[in-house]
Amino acid sequence: MTTETTRRARWFTGSGADPNADHQVFLFPHAGGTAPAYQAWAATLPSTMEVRTLQLPGRQERLGEEPFTDVAPLVDALLTAFEAELDGRPYLLFGHSFGALLAYRLSVAAAADGLPAPALLGVSAWAPALEPAADLARVATMSDDELLARVARLGLMPEGTALDAATLASIMPALRADFLAAGSLREDGEPAPCPVAAYCGTADPIVAPGAMAAWADHCTDFLGATEFPGGHFYLFEHAAAVHHGLERHLRRLTTRS
Repeated sequence: MTTETTRRARWFTGSGADPNADHQVFLFPHAGGTAPAYQAWAATLPSTMEVRTLQLPGRQERLGEEPFTDVAPLVDALLTAFEAELDGRPYLLFGHSFGALLAYRLSVAAAADGLPAPALLGVSAWAPALEPAADLARVATMSDDELLARVARLGLMPEGTALDAATLASIMPALRADFLAAGSLREDGEPAPCPVAAYCGTADPIVAPGAMAAWADHCTDFLGATEFPGGHFYLFEHAAAVHHGLERHLRRLTTRS
């Protein structure tokens, strides 16, 4: 993917610029996720936040673009698109699952590139070294039925849900690519250059109790981990509480600075 193509691609979707909002907020969906899936979730964020949601290649209006299977070039391309979105206001990154991985690595890349650090990094249902890279790569090689069963176990879709061939053909390549990209991450211990607030569900099958505390070793200022009743996709049921927590952290950080 060339730099020119990266610039033309619509990486972030939103409702348009809001000059009255205090912060820009960038949302990063889960593996196989799309920007519209977070539309309702984002709609209840405080009016002080202007929201942009990541839309990766290989899905919906970007279906004709090849999805990334390696996280390093993905973050490089994402950084180019992300820099064009910044307008000088403080900003927040929030990612869920694979999206948390991307938001974290983007914060590191942005700092290395000399961009302003996020005011806050919100991470949900993912922590460094949570799943071995080999396990994630193995998931990407599963049959369609096996991969869908794993997704169902996480609560993204009801078990036994049947998808037609056209739907499978449109979603499976991006889902597999995201698992491969997640499995390609090589931990380097690089800390996020900003405060981190972590969130998870108490019944998440892939996040063990206390696992989100690992962020204390991967940031400059760990603000703690908040757990909510629910599984891997707890955040849709507890959107208001998560939004309140993010806003509260931002207020405290702004007062502190």
